[in-house]
Amino acid sequence: MCDRKYAILGTGALGGFYGGKLQKAGLDVHFLLRSDYDHVKKYGLLVESKDGDFALPQVNAYQDIEKMPQCDVVVVALKTTQNYLLPKLLPPIVKNGGVVLVLQNGLGIEEEIAQIIGNVSIIGGLCFLCSNKVAQGHICHLDYGHITLGEYIPGYPTVGITDKIQQIAHDFHRAGIAIELAEDLLLARWKKLVWNIPYNGLSVILNARTDELMADMYTCKLVEQLMFEVAAGANSHGRNIPDSFIQKMLDYTVKMKPYRTSMKIDYDECRPLEIEAIFGNPIRQAQTAGASLLQISCIYNQLKFLDTKNQKQ
Repeated sequence: MCDRKYAILGTGALGGFYGGKLQKAGLDVHFLLRSDYDHVKKYGLLVESKDGDFALPQVNAYQDIEKMPQCDVVVVALKTTQNYLLPKLLPPIVKNGGVVLVLQNGLGIEEEIAQIIGNVSIIGGLCFLCSNKVAQGHICHLDYGHITLGEYIPGYPTVGITDKIQQIAHDFHRAGIAIELAEDLLLARWKKLVWNIPYNGLSVILNARTDELMADMYTCKLVEQLMFEVAAGANSHGRNIPDSFIQKMLDYTVKMKPYRTSMKIDYDECRPLEIEAIFGNPIRQAQTAGASLLQISCIYNQLKFLDTKNQKQ
């Protein structure tokens, strides 16, 4: 029996789903909430899922980080636009020698965590999940759900499969969550950007779901071009993404249920967009290696305009 204690920072579409699955499997899970706190404290969490619906009438819900117990594994499931909160959230809650599991999109995230807190292991997690929060404490899981895990070492060298990620993987497997272990976290992050950059960006700019982008020959071609440019960015850092992987991502999305991306939902709800983590950081990292990501830079500039305009409404 696992005696690791988990904290979930950000109980939304992602944190609520994975945290709920972990608790359902019998793990000790503690949830930090904001606007949903009163509802979840009273009624718990409800997860509608393609893998089977379930309800957790009682969960360990908190509104104040100082009232949460120290945990062995702290799961960061916030949007990267809220990472300014982490210097206050992480130090009180993660045990000395514990694990910070970063379930966020983009590049350079683990480096930010390492600057905030020391004497912990940092694991990056890439979530392939179609899930939305449809009401307070109510998560709707539409498709997929597996996570790729890789351990972070400064400079992002290839470190192989460590004991820490195997321990976390065991807990997630127990909860029915499919896990892939990555020997190279930086490569895994660039590979996730192959999907995130075209679909998140174009969904906002073109006001389209994933199925609409794939049904049109012109936008489908644009998606593919952006994917190859992401691969060029990865290559500038010595990471090779084969053409077969790009085709896999295109096929994967065609088969996916019609999906409004997380960035499109944020835009529709007038929330800040994760532009810097998903677009800005890859552009800057490629530039330092002498590569120019021209089409991605075009998407970046359009998103910055739309986001600024949206925030003024």
